[in-house]
Amino acid sequence: MSEKPSTPLYPNDVQKSNLSASSRISPSDLARLNAGLRHASPLEIIRWAVGQACGRAIVSTNFRPYEAVVLHLAVQVQPDIPVLWVDHGYNRPATYQHAEELRNRLKLNLKAYLPRMTAAHRDAVHGPIPTVDDEEGLKRFSALMKLEPFQRGMRELAPTVWITALRQVQNPNRAGLDIVSPDQNFGALKVSPLFYQTDADLEAYLAQHRLPNEWDYFDPAKADEKRECGLHAAWGKPAVNA
Repeated sequence: MSEKPSTPLYPNDVQKSNLSASSRISPSDLARLNAGLRHASPLEIIRWAVGQACGRAIVSTNFRPYEAVVLHLAVQVQPDIPVLWVDHGYNRPATYQHAEELRNRLKLNLKAYLPRMTAAHRDAVHGPIPTVDDEEGLKRFSALMKLEPFQRGMRELAPTVWITALRQVQNPNRAGLDIVSPDQNFGALKVSPLFYQTDADLEAYLAQHRLPNEWDYFDPAKADEKRECGLHAAWGKPAVNA
């Protein structure tokens, strides 16, 4: 993955005031934004995103594989950028160890949000984590253990720009998004600088910067990598407000 500037054609006719809330972006503005950023490097995209945020950008993470890339890029642009992490309590030891390593190495301004109910309490009251064939159970699990703390974090941090590690190749729902997308669940402008990056691109970046990766990651709110946990899907907002 190259960090060399590619002189993208940013859509300068779109005013910053129009980018302060996702609901204000027209489809034509959105198309111009994505066309202008399509061939920018991830570092350029983050620079652009932070420049639009008026001091209110955040980056979210779950410390899954390749998350070190977006975190390393983000702190190059804004070293103290808030890093929103929902620790749902079901992470494996390797993921917690990876989170601590990156927090210390990158000096992350980590903002951890926990569910109002511990994992042990939830399991005692509701039973084991729902399986992949229990769609409604997974949605209830996600709303309680992931969406509510994430919504609380977004409300308290109040970002205008939300930087994510979403990529086109991850699942069918995300394939229909783009680098910049309006977020209807949390009301921020969602920017995904790695959207068109491949696994090989990210592997090369990790190797170039000698960054760690973590493969023992499991998201209980998804149960399967092709599902959505609700953060980036239309059903997420009504689920957490139910």
